[in-house]
Amino acid sequence: MKKLSTISKAVYLVNILGAIVLLLAYALPFLPPRAFAVLSVLSLSVPILILCNVLFFLYWLVKLQRHLFISLAVLIIGQIVFGSLYKFSSSLKIESPNNIKVMNYNVRLFNLYDWIPEKNIDTKIVDFIKAEAPDILCIQDYRPTSKVDLSFFKYKFEKISGNKIHNGQVILSKFPIINSGSLEFPNTANNAIFADVVKGKDTIRIYNIHLQSLKIDTDVEKLKKESTSRLFKQVENTFKRQQFQSEIFLLHKNECHYKMIICGDFNNTAYSYVYRKIKGDLNDTFKKGGNGFGRTYDFKFFPVRIDYIFADAAFAVNGFKAYNQHYSDHYPIMSTLSLEE
Repeated sequence: MKKLSTISKAVYLVNILGAIVLLLAYALPFLPPRAFAVLSVLSLSVPILILCNVLFFLYWLVKLQRHLFISLAVLIIGQIVFGSLYKFSSSLKIESPNNIKVMNYNVRLFNLYDWIPEKNIDTKIVDFIKAEAPDILCIQDYRPTSKVDLSFFKYKFEKISGNKIHNGQVILSKFPIINSGSLEFPNTANNAIFADVVKGKDTIRIYNIHLQSLKIDTDVEKLKKESTSRLFKQVENTFKRQQFQSEIFLLHKNECHYKMIICGDFNNTAYSYVYRKIKGDLNDTFKKGGNGFGRTYDFKFFPVRIDYIFADAAFAVNGFKAYNQHYSDHYPIMSTLSLEE
């Protein structure tokens, strides 16, 4: 420490702080937000904290200083517990006659209020879905209109609500749906729906979940004008509501004896309490078959993953793709699954 320059001493102190905060954040998926509301906000910063510690590691590596082991140790712990933030391996693409393609997409009301300054976003979304040809499609923030023709799916279950704007969630399938329903979350338009689809001799439970939104404008200039205390309080309250919603969902999930696939917009990261609880012993198909950051949300300065497809261990993950089509504030994702016989 004495041999370090003034700049390196400052970097060292910030490095220590960043490593401690990241270690603390690693515990957050195991701490319910209702009991640890203030701490739970840290889960949103985990990807940034990881990248900061990578930069600290590289800084000390270039200088050939043993201080590199501070961040290295913390990053290794994260790798063991959560896996890598960035997947360097190439995406899987395994062909099989048993493959099922499952897509998840939050379409943001098909650009109802022209958030994206581009014409015919609704028909472009439909054309994109048709071209990618998923067998099962889960949509959040769905709004049925005459311009949205998804009739190339033979079977559908939707749950629509709202007075001025009719919107909700929908599950579309090329396989027969024999049972379906909705799990209502109190005092919100968010909910979860399910459909039991039949493929061959198997019945598969499909869940489509949309957890409470943070309702924060991600435009950095607008964020700067917001009160920090108000933002923190808003995030705290949202995470508490998400926990309550996940508990309602888990009660229903635990009664299901079918093999299942869970799709949804969780409005939270893979380092959150609700992600860990909902995933349970299912496979995160991005971690099994994807690559890169797996970005699913349009945040200008950092790739954010808040939309997921989880699959029962009985499914082999034969592929995963995160798309770059900018037709919503979310990006579509698709998993290719095969039910092992």
